[in-house]
Amino acid sequence: MVARAVPVQAGSSSSAMAVPHGPASVSAARRRLRNDLGDRSIPDAVIDDAVLILSELLSNSCRHARPLPVEEPVDQPDDDADAEIGTVLVSWRMQGDGLLTLEVTDGGASTRPMPAGPSVTAHGGRGLNIVGQLARDWGVRHAPGQVTVWAELPAFGQVARGGERRSA
Repeated sequence: MVARAVPVQAGSSSSAMAVPHGPASVSAARRRLRNDLGDRSIPDAVIDDAVLILSELLSNSCRHARPLPVEEPVDQPDDDADAEIGTVLVSWRMQGDGLLTLEVTDGGASTRPMPAGPSVTAHGGRGLNIVGQLARDWGVRHAPGQVTVWAELPAFGQVARGGERRSA
């Protein structure tokens, strides 16, 4: 798995990485997020929620969206035969008000990300409902050639669950 660090402002409390567009990238992003938040002394319960949210957002991106165009070559892992050529940008930042914001940016899809209403026996379709329960807020931001799905949760104190979805 090859992920490429993306520069952020010096002294910033944020991190970003470009990962290959494919399911093997999810574990690399989860590992890096868990380590980064642990180094910042974020409570374990918040880290667990953040890792689950990031997993859902990145998995949805790899399954449903197009990758961003590759600016420089990114090695595709041999065990990720389903990966398309291209990247997905994964980032997180601590805001001054104590909110942790997670973002996944890809090349977009033919439909807008929205929660589904799967049947009880369905094998999928619950990801954004889970995000909606864990995050204080989440939404979708569009820019030319890309879509960012974001979620925010309090990094300290009690984690508020069941935030309202909103578009930015």
